[in-house]
Amino acid sequence: MVDVPERALVVMAHPDDADFSCAGTVAQWTRAGTEVVYLMVTDGEAGGDALTLDSSEIAAMRREEQRRAAAEVGVKDVRFLGYPDGRVEPTLDLRRDIARVIRQVRPERVVIPSPERDWDSVAASHPDHMATGEASINAVFPDARNPHAHRELLHEEGLTAWTVPEVWVVGGPAPHHYSDITDVFERKVAALAAHESQIGDISELEPMLRQWMAANAAEGELPEGRLAEVFRIVRTA
Repeated sequence: MVDVPERALVVMAHPDDADFSCAGTVAQWTRAGTEVVYLMVTDGEAGGDALTLDSSEIAAMRREEQRRAAAEVGVKDVRFLGYPDGRVEPTLDLRRDIARVIRQVRPERVVIPSPERDWDSVAASHPDHMATGEASINAVFPDARNPHAHRELLHEEGLTAWTVPEVWVVGGPAPHHYSDITDVFERKVAALAAHESQIGDISELEPMLRQWMAANAAEGELPEGRLAEVFRIVRTA
């Protein structure tokens, strides 16, 4: 039996971050009835190596890819903050914008990228990821729960304070929770396949992804043949 919240918010820096890190777990939650919202800090307009499109065209394409990917794992509500890709900083403005969505969604669980650099996995420690993680954890605590923080959210938008009980951190050091996604692995693959501009051939990625998830499961001492995503769970209530 999967432990699921009524509502969850996934905050990531770029389109496809959620699909690489937690889409299998999200698929389990939505299947069990959780209402999940995706919040992307950027539109991913700096992603990829091709320079044949301008930034606005890339942004529109990647937003649409993320919406299709989200639908593959049961997520209907995908939001974008439109911060510049490759230049995210954990500013007060970003904290306010994430806190706004927390107060709107009122989730029991928030998934964020790690604000810490993982020297064993430098690719996971993209500066945008770390900046998004730092802003997100600060939006959870203290901003979203503090009625005195970002007062315009309350006085101008009517958004009352909300306390998030727990945060699930991805892509950082010292994970300790292994989410068995074996039964929904194909949905994770389908979500990643929606990112056509970033993933040329999903058939080439799938074996590597399976190997990665299998290594996670082995590290978490799950039975042989299982696949897992990994998290560090932080109690924030």
